[in-house]
Amino acid sequence: MALRVSIGQYYAVDSPVHRLDPRVKLVGTILYMVSCLLVVDIATGTLAAAALAAVVALARIPLGQLLAKARPLAVFLVVTSLINLFCIGTGEVVWSWGVLRICTGGIEAAVLYTARFFLLLMGGSLLMFTTTPIALADAATSLLSPLERRGVRVGEAAVVFSIALCFVPALAREVDTIVAAQKARGAQLEGTGPVAYARACVPLAVPLFASALRHAENLGHAMDARCYTGTGRTHYHVLHFDARRDGIALAALALYLGALAALWLA
Repeated sequence: MALRVSIGQYYAVDSPVHRLDPRVKLVGTILYMVSCLLVVDIATGTLAAAALAAVVALARIPLGQLLAKARPLAVFLVVTSLINLFCIGTGEVVWSWGVLRICTGGIEAAVLYTARFFLLLMGGSLLMFTTTPIALADAATSLLSPLERRGVRVGEAAVVFSIALCFVPALAREVDTIVAAQKARGAQLEGTGPVAYARACVPLAVPLFASALRHAENLGHAMDARCYTGTGRTHYHVLHFDARRDGIALAALALYLGALAALWLA
């Protein structure tokens, strides 16, 4: 029943990936996730997986801990694979039983889309493991700062975003506490059917919602006490682009994207 999320679960370790400018990591992750859409065959999939494996090795993150983040979406990946497996009828028929049949086109689509979603998930999780929520919000603020000339309140949106990221692990711990309290009162939350399980989870919503409101109210009082107005916000850690370190990372990213595009167009 524990709420397992990647957001806010920063893995503190000294590595070349952790030391990169968060703006470089944010842009690189977005481009990598977009590049996963170019995975159309074994060659492009192998290249995307090799690039991700190289970054994971440089980040010094345990592979088991990273793969554990795919468990909540395992059902989604399985359902997506089954839909593609049975609904795509192109190619030769491999297996059939009544109205159900599996064709070579369905197998290829199931493997392809599962690999795409898996690489997307791992890329996003890797960003969360190597970048703190505050640094991620600062990076988004810096990249979107030109929009402030158009009247977009990027600073206030960044504050809301960073607060939301910081609240995710706090609410996850709150869920674990509420579940433990409900079990101590005799609630059956394990080993039941789907309907009974959903019905048992309903009482968890009220205390969780009340806890979220209490956290928000306390945070609002703290911001008022400090006379926070949302303008003129400064940063304790100023973002700095290192020409050598971050430049090498951008060059490697460009090399990867160029190689993937060449394989996709070939």
